[in-house]
Amino acid sequence: MLLMSPRGLVRLARPHHWTKNLLVFAGLLFTGSFRDPASWAASATAFAAMCLISSAFYAWNDVRDADRDRAHPRKRSRPIPSGEVSIGQAVALAAALLVGGLLLAALLRPAAWALLAVYAAIQLAYNAGLKAVPVLDACAVGSGFVIRAALGAAAMGVAVSGWLLLCTGALALLVSFGKRRAEFHSLGDQRSDVRPSLSAYTKESLDGLVTLAASASVLCYGLYAIESHTARSHPGLFLTAPLVAYGVMRYLLLVFQGADGIGEPDVLLLRDRHLVATVALFCLLAALAMVDVLPSLGFERLR
Repeated sequence: MLLMSPRGLVRLARPHHWTKNLLVFAGLLFTGSFRDPASWAASATAFAAMCLISSAFYAWNDVRDADRDRAHPRKRSRPIPSGEVSIGQAVALAAALLVGGLLLAALLRPAAWALLAVYAAIQLAYNAGLKAVPVLDACAVGSGFVIRAALGAAAMGVAVSGWLLLCTGALALLVSFGKRRAEFHSLGDQRSDVRPSLSAYTKESLDGLVTLAASASVLCYGLYAIESHTARSHPGLFLTAPLVAYGVMRYLLLVFQGADGIGEPDVLLLRDRHLVATVALFCLLAALAMVDVLPSLGFERLR
């Protein structure tokens, strides 16, 4: 009988992936609601619910992919393929995390709960077959980022901006296709066995998709920072656009260099000092713009 490994269960929940859920706080930043304690409480609850629910599906995904992961050069060390955690223990953990997340979600507004339900449905569809369909597999992964951003706005009871969905969607596709490109190169001849959708991709198609998503990301955010209602109300927001462009170009450089960690964007974000500094400065400038500190320094004259 396999003894329960607390360390293995924690690894199975992948708490390092919770950095993705920080997108829940995007609405807090871009609506200027970060000065409202009630909005912080709603966003924090949504963040916690998303952490639990996403971890539930990480565990369930590992149960489904246990055999494939044993053939993966990196994933074979995960708790289930390595034998650290049994299938039964993993299923029990997934169920507990899902129930805990849904209980937290019950504290949120109906729109936020509905978004979490949509996220769960997409995850089920992804595990049921979408992961084997090229392009749709990356879109399904990317949709999770969009839902995270929309969840934060819905939790606070503010309207979900089309700009928010457009910008987040473009960046999510960049990350998703960047991850697929990394897997395509690292897995070699085993790629179709480990991830069936990779058999339909080519190096050229993935390079083109990554470049297309990168261009869309910069263009969409640039338009948002100049033409959106939020940008017109807070002119200093346009100063964040160069940081987005730099961050995207830095990510592209790492993708095409085949940098270590590119297959796990959340890990890469914590490892690359340039990206860490760019995100931190972006958040600072965006917050200053939303409280109209930047225009008071005279930047609005550039509009």
